[in-house]
Amino acid sequence: MRLVKHHSSTRRSITSRRPANTQKHKTEVSAGGLVFKKTGNGIMIAMLKDSYGKWTFPKGHVEKGESYIKAAAREIEEEMSLKDLRPAGKLGVIDIWFRDRFEEKGVLIHKYIHYFLFKVDSKALLVKPKIKEKGEQISAVKWISISEIEKQSSYKDMRPIVGLAFKKLNFDRKK
Repeated sequence: MRLVKHHSSTRRSITSRRPANTQKHKTEVSAGGLVFKKTGNGIMIAMLKDSYGKWTFPKGHVEKGESYIKAAAREIEEEMSLKDLRPAGKLGVIDIWFRDRFEEKGVLIHKYIHYFLFKVDSKALLVKPKIKEKGEQISAVKWISISEIEKQSSYKDMRPIVGLAFKKLNFDRKK
């Protein structure tokens, strides 16, 4: 809000005009998931190391006509080679702002990401995808104990999503 001089006093003026220095942004919608399996060692969660060198969960753009949950399952299969995913609930939506470094370098992006919880067979194996010529890269995938997820997860905005997964899995983080 800017101050506008009116007569001899100063008062606030609200305007719908966009200041000249305001940059437009692009809005994107993605979907992803937290995938778990139950093993003799307890609940394990699938994670990947993204292009920024941070540990997180699979996600990607929703294609035209695709439901959020189908997009999440497709992205998980593409990024981790996990199949036979069984949906175990919706975990919520987060929205993030960032500057694109890969597709449209420098463009300001406002992204909404819909997350779901999925279960796979206890013997499910992760496979890192092949290196792409351009775009974002996944450098590693791994199963991690549910008790280590909060320490391993690199993004603070994922905490509410991880918390909801804990509730759905009846995991008490205080133990």
